Amino acid sequence: MTFRIDLLIQQYPLVEELIGLNETSWFNPSITSVEEALPHVGLDAMDIRDASERLLRFAPYLAKAFPETAPAQGIIESELVSIPAMKMELERRFNTSIAGHLLLKKDSHLPISGSIKARGGIYEVLTHAERLALDAGLLTKSDDYSLLLNESFRQFFSQFSIAVGSTGNLGMSIGIISAKLGFSVSVHMSADARQWKKDKLRDHGVNVVEYEQDYGVAVEQGRKEAESDPNCFFIDDENSQTLFLGYSVAGERLKAQFDQLGIVVDEQHPLFVYLPCGVGGGPGGVAFGLKMVFGDHVHCIFAEPTHSPCMLLGVHTGLHDKISVQDIGIDNITAADGLAVGRASGFVGRAMERMIDGYFTVTDERMYQLLGQLNQHQNIQLEPSALAGMMGPIVVTNNHEYRLRMKFDNSVMNNATHLVWATGGGMVPEQEMRSYLAKSQG
Repeated sequence: MTFRIDLLIQQYPLVEELIGLNETSWFNPSITSVEEALPHVGLDAMDIRDASERLLRFAPYLAKAFPETAPAQGIIESELVSIPAMKMELERRFNTSIAGHLLLKKDSHLPISGSIKARGGIYEVLTHAERLALDAGLLTKSDDYSLLLNESFRQFFSQFSIAVGSTGNLGMSIGIISAKLGFSVSVHMSADARQWKKDKLRDHGVNVVEYEQDYGVAVEQGRKEAESDPNCFFIDDENSQTLFLGYSVAGERLKAQFDQLGIVVDEQHPLFVYLPCGVGGGPGGVAFGLKMVFGDHVHCIFAEPTHSPCMLLGVHTGLHDKISVQDIGIDNITAADGLAVGRASGFVGRAMERMIDGYFTVTDERMYQLLGQLNQHQNIQLEPSALAGMMGPIVVTNNHEYRLRMKFDNSVMNNATHLVWATGGGMVPEQEMRSYLAKSQG
């Protein structure tokens, strides 16, 4: 589809800001209550429960197959930490007082693959494996799933293959778990995927197919591979409800962590969650899970690179996956490799547009600066894309129109919890991290 950019700007002046690669924010005036928004999603709390129970069935297998998950009895979950020194640094740097507490959700350090994709990616492969084994009569839901470690299961799964297109982290999760189960797995990786991620996958016996083009081409080629082989299962990052549900379990898990810490979320104690967004499946699924648990008292805000603002562009114009950033002359080239997506998921954009409060963009330079500051002040190392959400508390604090519309006066904001969702970085090699930190000083 071709667009008259001048007409698009006339109708949506914000598009000019995006084209100029300026840091931009937009708070959606059309958000509604969870109750009103839910029918547009096509999924509900029962679907999340089903996902949660499936992960519990697989926990004994995961605990043995991946010993790093054994301390948590095979549950793939991340730590929640307070980052007060980073809050002070943000306040100092931006001359803005952030009311409330600032926390970091360390999905960056999830076991197995070191990113948020360990939620959705691993869950979708487990769902597929379970379906195949149940249909073949090799497994019942009451079995101890550590049975899947037996060579007979690896032999069974080796008849089947899995394909996925990825900028990096999703491919890592799907490749590692698929290879462990015994599947033949191909990960189609776009030009922005980091070399160490490709190397790590190959070390696990994964077939890595590289492209000079971006994420959209890698996905398309993965889809084509699957179509030519009836035994090949394609994991569709753009449209998969299964991936989405794998991420959504994070909501109930976070609620349990909040309960342990005595953190209250209600009308007087709002929760703001800042989620880096690529194609949208990860942040969309997490936001859905959070909405199911905290209702209208959680406010989810997506963060994107200035060079890849596909979700902001799609939702703001109402065109969703019918428009890409390339259509308006943006190159989709960013150091935030996990977020280097030119066209947003049409499923997530349409399903979640009434539940996402706002969107903002950050430059690569800003992500690197924040990466250095978090390392310096909290000794936490993340990859650039995982810092996209860190500007969220500043963006919310400085948007008076949004706060006024939502009735977030000072007394309410003083009780707020700001949660930055850190999406990747736990498995970044030391040398690579050193180069990130060197750039952060630039």
